[in-house]
Amino acid sequence: MRIVFLGTPDFAVGTLAALLEAKKNVVAVVTMPDKPSGRGKKLQQSAVKKFALEHNLPVLQPTNLKDPAFQDELRSYQAEIQIVVAFRMLPISVWDMPPLGTFNLHASLLPQYRGAAPINWAIINGEKKTGVTTFFLKHEIDTGNILMQQEVGIEEDDNVGTLHDKLLAVGAKLVVETMDQIEAGNIEGTPQEDFGDEILKPAPKIFKPDCRINWDTSIQNIHNKVRGLNPYPAASTRIRLGDKELGLKIYSTTWEPLGNASPGTVEMKEKVIGIQSTDGILWIEELQLEGKRRMKTEDFLRGVSEKIEIVNTH
Repeated sequence: MRIVFLGTPDFAVGTLAALLEAKKNVVAVVTMPDKPSGRGKKLQQSAVKKFALEHNLPVLQPTNLKDPAFQDELRSYQAEIQIVVAFRMLPISVWDMPPLGTFNLHASLLPQYRGAAPINWAIINGEKKTGVTTFFLKHEIDTGNILMQQEVGIEEDDNVGTLHDKLLAVGAKLVVETMDQIEAGNIEGTPQEDFGDEILKPAPKIFKPDCRINWDTSIQNIHNKVRGLNPYPAASTRIRLGDKELGLKIYSTTWEPLGNASPGTVEMKEKVIGIQSTDGILWIEELQLEGKRRMKTEDFLRGVSEKIEIVNTH
């Protein structure tokens, strides 16, 4: 079958590579326009564009997906099906263009964790498992009929980075398996309503307020938030260091169910910083102070003589 692939970041590259390795007929790639980045504001290509050009695939980079000129060009590739991995919301005129429609890879076990940040929210919420799902697109986001799913366990030491890599590998394989079944005519989509009666947990885009740590809560919740925001965008708090109030990003932590100080109380040791919650103490092992680089806590403490205080525990 003639396939058009739509995607942008590294997460999508693994799937595109797997499709090519499986000898699938990818006839064109759609990705985001080049964006200025860095101090020099030089235009940077998306990860998918770089990979596509290395493999001599035609690349389309529309600024407006509803642009008739783009849609005419897309139509010229006569795709029988389109595959979407980590792209943007598509208008119906795009996702309904091929005769067989468009299917998407989502990094959760739908219908759970519909939305832009399923990997983050699964860890933040303390889940023990997640997975990947292929499903046909329809108008409402992440609600189309499910094709295939694969479960993936979440380990105690997983963060967004490590879980992302696991899901990338499993998801790439699942997309190829889904294409195999579609080409063989052996698969029909199952409505998401048929997948149990659980209360659905959303996975909306994460904004700055979502990253703020509430120290007046359980230690497990705080530790999960740190894991669920590492490496990006990172859990954060405000501290007072000497006469300055600064932002502090926290990347790596361990915790102990001990301590009887009030939430937000700071304990400084030689190599770690501890902050009290309602039922334990969080030991910070890696951090980034506002205006500084990310570093191990022991390196940070070598240059600090002032007492650290939490500005706001909520």
